[in-house]
Amino acid sequence: MSSPNSTLPNRQPVSLTTHMLNQVREFWEAMRNSPQAFRLVWAASRRAALAGAGLTVVAALIPAAQAWAGKLIIDAIIAAASQSGDAATGLQRIVPYIALELGLLVTGSVTSQAHSLTNRILQMQLANHVNGLVIRKAISLDLRFFEDPVFYDTLQNARRQADSSALNIVNSTLQMAQQMITIISLVALLVRFSPWLAVIVFVAAIPAFLSQSQHAERAFRAVSRRAPESRLLNYLETLLTGNESVKEIKLLGLGPPLLGRYQALFERFYREDRTIAERRAIAGLGWGLLSNLVYYGSYAWIVSRTIAGLITLGDMTMFLSIFRHSQSSVRTLLDSLNRLYESNLYLDNLLTYLQLQPQLVNSTDGLIAPAPIAQGIEFRHVSFRYPGSETLVLRDINLHIRPSERIALVGLNGAGKTTLIKLLTRLYDPTEGQVLLDGADLREYDLTSLHQRFGVIFQDFVRYQFTVRENIGFGQIDALDDFARITGAADRGGASSLVERLPNGYDTVLGRRWEKGQELSGGEWQKIALARAFMRKAEVLVLDEPTSSLDAQAEYEVFQRFGELMEGRIAVLISHRFSTVRMADRIVVLSEGKITELGSHAELIERDGAYAHLFNLQAEGYR
Repeated sequence: MSSPNSTLPNRQPVSLTTHMLNQVREFWEAMRNSPQAFRLVWAASRRAALAGAGLTVVAALIPAAQAWAGKLIIDAIIAAASQSGDAATGLQRIVPYIALELGLLVTGSVTSQAHSLTNRILQMQLANHVNGLVIRKAISLDLRFFEDPVFYDTLQNARRQADSSALNIVNSTLQMAQQMITIISLVALLVRFSPWLAVIVFVAAIPAFLSQSQHAERAFRAVSRRAPESRLLNYLETLLTGNESVKEIKLLGLGPPLLGRYQALFERFYREDRTIAERRAIAGLGWGLLSNLVYYGSYAWIVSRTIAGLITLGDMTMFLSIFRHSQSSVRTLLDSLNRLYESNLYLDNLLTYLQLQPQLVNSTDGLIAPAPIAQGIEFRHVSFRYPGSETLVLRDINLHIRPSERIALVGLNGAGKTTLIKLLTRLYDPTEGQVLLDGADLREYDLTSLHQRFGVIFQDFVRYQFTVRENIGFGQIDALDDFARITGAADRGGASSLVERLPNGYDTVLGRRWEKGQELSGGEWQKIALARAFMRKAEVLVLDEPTSSLDAQAEYEVFQRFGELMEGRIAVLISHRFSTVRMADRIVVLSEGKITELGSHAELIERDGAYAHLFNLQAEGYR
């Protein structure tokens, strides 16, 4: 029997030179995001970006100027001491150089503080700018992305260190420019003494740079790879500390075992990160010792040249200062290059996310959705499967909903009812067939105007932790200040009496997220959601389990006025309560993605098929 790996090509050992060339190539490929980082920072704050660049140039020139000032002071002291003159006269010759050095010191301190302030301001503005980009992109994407777990991994990686990565790229680039200017100015002085010292400064720092870049990439790969598990870590934390889950967590005794999962996952992350950090620290220590040996070897050589009388004491002081600063600048330069590389890797996640494009195409010259609807809505040979799945959720659906008609969708869980609603409201496009509105395919309409024609309450409606006024007014956001319309919607949704009992009426904050927020029962929240649906003067009202959390009395009151509320509108209703369903003009029975029965309540009961069977089962439970 052949080995499982027998089909794989023989792997040749990779030479050190090839490995280093591959590393360099990967490094420069990662740098492709740097221009984007500058554009992000420039868009966040042009003033702060320009200030940072100017301060960088000033800071870059200070070390060479300080080294030169130090030489002038030492040489002036030696000259004054060698002359048998008045001490005051000698001091007068030295004071200007001391003043120069003091001025450079003050300038350096002011520049450093100004740069830190500019950085903090830019960090805040950039964080706001990047978060805005992330949120705007999320708003632009269609529903399919939010029903795909891979998208959440992409989103999490995009948000992680995105703003700081962009700023780090700019800061690292500016710092590299600063160090380059500093190095050039220092080397111009150092070459006068020994060109070889200038070469040693660069060569001694390269191994540490290659080692650090390799460990930076390992850290990035580890963080990106475990994005799904990081989301699990956040989810466990939410379960253990969130208001919505606390009751069940306590009653079922889930706290300790879920905490155990959290700690086990965290411990695995910790061990992986610690291993990378330890290897990085050991490598840094080893290359740091080598760097120090090079420095002190050069130190001894410069001192020996001074003792031999080949250079002055002032020259020695300057050259030692230059060599120390040069070595530090080169190390800082390469460290900045490493941070630039690492930040580019993280920024790549943000740019990948921002390149996502909506799958629902909104025509630039699309039709304006009709109001009122004249011909109705038609599903014509519609089939649908979710992205990434081979299973058809809907199969060859043909259905014509007439203007002002009330349609109920009935079927077991998974029959395709909510999916049909997603196609009706164009949250998805059909895999096959067409959904028509007044004879035109939904894809031909302007998406914004189309969505304006629908008022929707889903079974998993959102409980906005804002005021009652906002919870209802969000149904038609441009009418949020129309208080009469909000109170009218509350009345139609059966929420008026509830709001009257709240301490601040329509200005009462709902939920427990904020101080003094009022929590509602499930049925009360559903009344608020119903009011939100009625806030919109829509041509089509879609209600997915609209009364599932209401008690029998509240449900009766809502549907007593159902005809009045639906007057002149198409109503599409999903419900498992047949007391609600029977009020529809026609009932669509779905099973395994197909329409199996269609007719009025009376017609379907007389047919004695699946609907009659389900109705009788439910009715039997009330006898």
